[in-house]
Amino acid sequence: MISLTGLRVELRSFALQNINLNIESGDYFMLVGPAGAGKTLLLETIAGLHKVKTGEIRINDREITFLEPEKRNIGVVYQDCALFPHLSVAENIIFGLRVRRVAEHSIKKELGGIASLVEVGHLMDRKPGKLSGGEKQKVALARALAIRPPLLLLDEPLSALDPETREGLQLELKRIHHELNITAIHVTHDFDEALVLGKHIAVIGAGSIRQVGTPEEIFRQPNSEFVARFTMMRNILSGEPVRKNDVSVFRSGSIELATTTHKDGVSYACIRPDDITLSTDLSFQDGPNSFIGAISRIEDRGMAVHVIIDVPPEICCLVARRNFSKMGLAAGQNVKITFDPDSVHVF
Repeated sequence: MISLTGLRVELRSFALQNINLNIESGDYFMLVGPAGAGKTLLLETIAGLHKVKTGEIRINDREITFLEPEKRNIGVVYQDCALFPHLSVAENIIFGLRVRRVAEHSIKKELGGIASLVEVGHLMDRKPGKLSGGEKQKVALARALAIRPPLLLLDEPLSALDPETREGLQLELKRIHHELNITAIHVTHDFDEALVLGKHIAVIGAGSIRQVGTPEEIFRQPNSEFVARFTMMRNILSGEPVRKNDVSVFRSGSIELATTTHKDGVSYACIRPDDITLSTDLSFQDGPNSFIGAISRIEDRGMAVHVIIDVPPEICCLVARRNFSKMGLAAGQNVKITFDPDSVHVF
């Protein structure tokens, strides 16, 4: 169990404020947020690189709040790998073991095991300058794991890699975590990466934790406009929930959305673009949450297309490229959109 309680850390004009997190043993925990949110500062504070103003950090019931970094036994993987350029891959991996004065026969055994686990055995004699970006991150990961830490911290480890290498290493991280069942905290600004890897996610903004939950909860049920926008909800409408014929309705401007959630007072409703069905058949209405509007613009997103329909308000719908090509959609065209009431999340 990793426990952060009432944590405050000040760094020049920025501060982490009242950070409270409980991370279960064996969890792969994602810490996400925009640039400048405090992600790396929080990770480095756990590692012991920044002084805690108030609060407490505990790992497995051991308080480490003011413990020196080298005594915390935490593995860290940085974005830039931070490998020693003059050392071979093997020497980089065992560096932490040598610092801890581990016996040579134990070092040799540990090196073989970790090299096999991370699949870098064929790179042992190379220097970092002869490695690809993905290979460097594997070596950095092997070095962090070689000391058998109770906690692994990863600071944007995949952000500098090309898309294909990044996807491959995501799968490698999942495999290694499954085999070791190690507790990991992984920092990223990429929400897609968080969805692929995370068992649980915390969203941080302006130095405070905004929401903690499973990927499904964060992705489908944001608790604030900040979280909704960060997770690319796109369709975020302000308005007021009302009861109409014993049905929950969210009224925003001139439209009313049927919803299964209800909150009193002025609030927001959001719908994910992928939860909306678009049709060119305008002959009939399909029941609740069925609207006709004109396409105001089309945004190419590669494998998918964002089609923005002016109902009003403007609502963004995600269409698979194959379907988009078949439908022959164009700006100015009238189309119909529909979505289920349980796709409308009110917060």
